[in-house]
Amino acid sequence: MKLTIDNVGKCYRGKVWALRRFSLELKPGVLGLLGPNGAGKTTLMSILATITRATEGRVRWNGTDLASNPNALRTVLGYLPQDFGVYPNLSTQEFLEYLAAVKGLDATAARRRIDQLLNLVNLADVRGRPLGGFSGGMKQRVGIAQALLNDPQLLIVDEPTAGLDPEERVRFRNLLSELSGERIVILSTHIVSDVEATATDIALISNGALVAHAAPEGLLRRVEGRVWEWVIPSADLNAVKQCYRVSNTMRRSDGVHVRVLTDEPPAGAQPVSPTLEDAYLDSLSVYRAGAVA
Repeated sequence: MKLTIDNVGKCYRGKVWALRRFSLELKPGVLGLLGPNGAGKTTLMSILATITRATEGRVRWNGTDLASNPNALRTVLGYLPQDFGVYPNLSTQEFLEYLAAVKGLDATAARRRIDQLLNLVNLADVRGRPLGGFSGGMKQRVGIAQALLNDPQLLIVDEPTAGLDPEERVRFRNLLSELSGERIVILSTHIVSDVEATATDIALISNGALVAHAAPEGLLRRVEGRVWEWVIPSADLNAVKQCYRVSNTMRRSDGVHVRVLTDEPPAGAQPVSPTLEDAYLDSLSVYRAGAVA
């Protein structure tokens, strides 16, 4: 099982490139596609889901070019788009039965599969309730259930936790981790903690370009020994931000605890273990500095 993205680019009207020369090869596991809003994540997800055609480059599923044969992937694809809509007057059961029919599933097998999925996403008790009364987190769980109807080999979820409360976000992360197994899961997000909690592999994207691709441990090693914590008065914070790359601040009774990324530490700063957020910010800063140069 392999998904190959080979020099993919997407140009919109006005010669605006949302993606350019993007290459990646994926095998079973959870890939966290991490980047700021507008980085090109949704465009890439749309291309991989065979909804949008690339302007250049190729996407291959187990060696088959999807531009010429998109059905090679569509039959084994599960997709939860960023803007997932539901029919508010349908119940959960009715909605999933409808989508199962659209996907061509046998009615008896579909009902059995829906029972399994409603238990998996903890919605079995509300299968008869209209979707219009569901919370955002409940709708997202319906979304993941519909994406899993055909037991996909490739599961794509685009910004799945945006707008969820902390409890729903943790539940959704755990669900994604449980679903990985023998399938490729692509989690596209700008929320570092979602990737940190679930991903076995991380790709950083900015301005439509691949900035870095590594296991979480590999990204963390890149900033090992370069992250420091420093306690400063509140009045000095703006000046510090002008001089150093600040990854986090926390106000405490003794002053502002500032995390900075730098080769040479400020006087009085103490070394701390890097986080994925440190590595992410450092990679983006290095990439942008190179792009400007």
